[in-house]
Amino acid sequence: MPEVIFPLDSGKRFDDQQKLGHNRWHPEIPPVATVKPGDSFRVDCREWFDGAIVNDDSAEDILNAPLLSVHKLSGPFAVEGARPGDLLIVDILDVGPIPQEDSGPLAGQGWGYTGIFAKNNGGGFLTDQFPDAYKAVWDFSGQVASSRHVPHVSFEGLIHPGLMGTAPSADLLATWNAREMALIATDPDRVPPLALPPDAEQAVLGGVPRDQWARVGAEAARTAPPRENGGNQDIKNLSKGTRIFYPVFVDGANLSVGDLHFSQGDGEITFCGAIEMGGFIDLRVDLIKGGMETYGVHEHAIFMPGRVDPRFSEWIAFSGTSVTLEGEQRYLDSHLSYQRACLHAIEYLTKFGYSPEQAYLLLGAAPIEGRLSGVVDIPNSCSTVYLPTAIFDFDVRPSASGPFQIDPGIGAPRAENR
Repeated sequence: MPEVIFPLDSGKRFDDQQKLGHNRWHPEIPPVATVKPGDSFRVDCREWFDGAIVNDDSAEDILNAPLLSVHKLSGPFAVEGARPGDLLIVDILDVGPIPQEDSGPLAGQGWGYTGIFAKNNGGGFLTDQFPDAYKAVWDFSGQVASSRHVPHVSFEGLIHPGLMGTAPSADLLATWNAREMALIATDPDRVPPLALPPDAEQAVLGGVPRDQWARVGAEAARTAPPRENGGNQDIKNLSKGTRIFYPVFVDGANLSVGDLHFSQGDGEITFCGAIEMGGFIDLRVDLIKGGMETYGVHEHAIFMPGRVDPRFSEWIAFSGTSVTLEGEQRYLDSHLSYQRACLHAIEYLTKFGYSPEQAYLLLGAAPIEGRLSGVVDIPNSCSTVYLPTAIFDFDVRPSASGPFQIDPGIGAPRAENR
């Protein structure tokens, strides 16, 4: 096992650990450890809410989830010799739930969760159709997940970090804040908001001197979106065996990681759409000096995905076009067309006995594939969502005999939007 350079004690809150991580991006957050090119090491990660979501049959915790406190990131880790303009090579050697802890109160101790977030507290891809908070708890049996809240399905997880990235420079941070504040200004009262501005409340800033937390917290970027440094990309294929090339913007690169997922569908469509968990990740790092210019990677990581995907041979696919539910034509709107494809999949699954919310949770957690299938045929963009048929314990294909009727069980817990 590689050396653990960021250990977490499951009996303590994230903020009370031996080494303190962070939940904002800022170039002044100092590294908690330094590694050398070629080093391999292990990092423990806490799930993004640090234990606020529990294993029960209520969604009140999702309704009241403390979004200002996320994400709980392990790091930063400096890489010796890294300079702005380099490419940081990160190999994911292994990743999984909390080792040797198959039961307990923390997500990652034998279980994880998926949430539909309330429209006034995060929302989601389909928040207008699903404005209330719901939750599904998933139990792990080796590599397989199943849920009492979404019965009759089980699938192998494609375990991956939802969030990993390098620190921004001061100039890059200022660029983020300026462009996101300009977007917010176009509709400042929108619910959910168009973007999340810096907010010092509940900021965790690692080794920044405490007398500087108010200033740094007021500048530091929230970790919710993906940006030029990587960040919260939520790419399910960043799994074991993946090699990622991150742009370096500060001395040392200052790599951070967290938000581990046991499984996820393309898009993480419920916002907390993956199966969230804590766990461990083993990494190896190296450098390509001057690689940003050499390979034209001035922003946003490139990666070579691992080869551990669950293998499915049969799928049922749903398509959608860029026409709103009210019949308004939009021009090549791929975001809208993927929404429509997902809504068609949800409606289809309800014919077998699932509630719409159970179907929505399933599409977020299961290894669905989302694709841009046509982006040039004006005026309609066409998107598709592929659902593997083997995850169901009944025949989900259309037939002349009609849809098999399942017992939906206790259903997905709901907390009404207040």
